[in-house]
Amino acid sequence: MVPMGQKLFGSLEPGAYRRPMQVSIAFAEQHTDGYPWKIDGTVRQEVFSLRGGLWFGTYHLLNYPANYSVPLYRFADFNAGWYASRNAAFQNAVAKATGVKLALDGDLIRYDSDEAGTTELAVRRLSSQLAMSDDDIHRQLKKGDTLAFEESDLYKQVFRIADKKAGKTLPREVLPGIQLESPKITRNLTTAWFAKRVDDRRPAVWRAVSGGCASGISAQEYQ
Repeated sequence: MVPMGQKLFGSLEPGAYRRPMQVSIAFAEQHTDGYPWKIDGTVRQEVFSLRGGLWFGTYHLLNYPANYSVPLYRFADFNAGWYASRNAAFQNAVAKATGVKLALDGDLIRYDSDEAGTTELAVRRLSSQLAMSDDDIHRQLKKGDTLAFEESDLYKQVFRIADKKAGKTLPREVLPGIQLESPKITRNLTTAWFAKRVDDRRPAVWRAVSGGCASGISAQEYQ
């Protein structure tokens, strides 16, 4: 399951995702501010259009701050949800610190229940070292869909503990290991596969546009 699915992408009913960039209708409906064209019909109809699909898709890909070293991790986030690559790295650190095997899917809390998920339960094992209550841990994990999570005490302390235990600096970005599921998919494909495939095509796209892209991203950022 894609992390933060209901929050970011809406339901998975037929027609929820539209070409050319497979943007969810729910996401588009939540991010119409700044859309440069008048929407005469519905947002759903606008996402059907080439301009709408490209605009909302580019918004989803680029319009959030992230401290990734290369675009590869944004490509993974496009498929798995904003900050999924950073959160997967955090989950990896939690696993190293606790010895609990976790799915590195970028999903820090459960969005379908008030009960604690596997990542949150694992973090609780560190509560004495963190000097945090269960409520404190949950409150800070809820920041996982924002850049601010990286400045939280929880994020910093978990990596401090994990780095020390590992004897090295652990990665702060990891491709999420999410199985892609669709009636059209017949192979064993993952988010990591998706991101790498997109990244493999990036040099060719860069040569084609040879001066940036329509979204306004700089040459340095794109390369």
